[in-house]
Amino acid sequence: MEKKKKNTSTLIGAAFIMATSAIGPGFLTQSAKFTSDLQGSFGFVILSTIVLAIIVQLNVWRVLCVSGLRGQDIGNRLLPGLGHFVAFLVVLGGLVFNIGNVGGAALGFNTLLGIPTILGYFLAGGVAILVFLLKNAIHVMDNLTKVLGGLMIIVIFIVILIVQPPMGMAIRETVLPSAPTTRLFPAILTLLGGTVGGYITFAGAHRLIDAGITKKENLSQITQSSLMGIGIASIVRLFLFLAILGVVVKGVTLDVSNPAADAFRQGGGTLGYRFFGLVLLSAAISSIIGAAYTSVSFLKTISHPVAIYEKWVIISFIAISTVVMALLGNPASLLVIAGSLNGLILPITLSICLVASQRSDIMGDDYHHPTWLLAAGIIVVLLTAYIGIQSLGNLTHLFQ
Repeated sequence: MEKKKKNTSTLIGAAFIMATSAIGPGFLTQSAKFTSDLQGSFGFVILSTIVLAIIVQLNVWRVLCVSGLRGQDIGNRLLPGLGHFVAFLVVLGGLVFNIGNVGGAALGFNTLLGIPTILGYFLAGGVAILVFLLKNAIHVMDNLTKVLGGLMIIVIFIVILIVQPPMGMAIRETVLPSAPTTRLFPAILTLLGGTVGGYITFAGAHRLIDAGITKKENLSQITQSSLMGIGIASIVRLFLFLAILGVVVKGVTLDVSNPAADAFRQGGGTLGYRFFGLVLLSAAISSIIGAAYTSVSFLKTISHPVAIYEKWVIISFIAISTVVMALLGNPASLLVIAGSLNGLILPITLSICLVASQRSDIMGDDYHHPTWLLAAGIIVVLLTAYIGIQSLGNLTHLFQ
């Protein structure tokens, strides 16, 4: 009974670490920017992203957790050195994202409490480091991401009640978007990269592997956890869309330098602005923790010292992100590039998992990967690769 309760807590924790890793400052900015640009049609982008993300997560979590191997180890099983290459891409993207997460947390402290941003950088890094200094750091990480994720959902829902978005328009445009496909495709790629791209794809699965929830007999629990992770991230994205749509449909032009904060300010006044500070702070702190944990998990099976001193490597990862943020001062362009690259990395990492799903030496002789899931995964690989190539020229203009 105690073990079942512990497993349930871990499964929920894995879902939240995946979801809150996705829900960072870039996630908030993307949602505000695209809602402002596409208005109701952004609902179609969200719906498309949810379907694609479910296919990605079901494939990746199944392959990793049933095999008991992390992403880099599966890559090296398929082709020596491939796992190292993937680890390099994921860790680099995770580091760049974490720099932005530290900056986002500082803005959250400033918006909520008026704390100067330079002090906010070190305060944010310090809070995240403190989590990993605690004796039961992993369980604290699980619980903190649950609390912060729940807090974001509640606060954004309150803002929805205040702004009263046009639900009929949102539903209609979600099914039949009026925006042209040339504007929808780049948005889908960017959102998919920000939801399940780069390190985010592996965050929850690596957490389950660390907890020993692996092999075919745990497949139903693994599937439930992966779907829960997508569900949490999707609820936050949908709520943000509705909250911001309720503002922009009234003809309000959002401040391009911080569209999400401006949407909350325009919709809820000073209280709305403070609410945004709380959402931003929760999103950034949880993303710092998730990015650091998952990025280092890509190194610990290919570097023995990292495996021995994992906690201290995670702390160093956060410290480096904090110092770089303090020196740079403005990570916005880095954050956009990292988000775009995460979308472009996705076809590579998903392809590796799909190939591995057909290898009995990796998955075991008694495992059969669902044919429909394999076929859907191949379609997502082709689609994301095509969209990525088509959208390369547009990605640099998305946040201008």
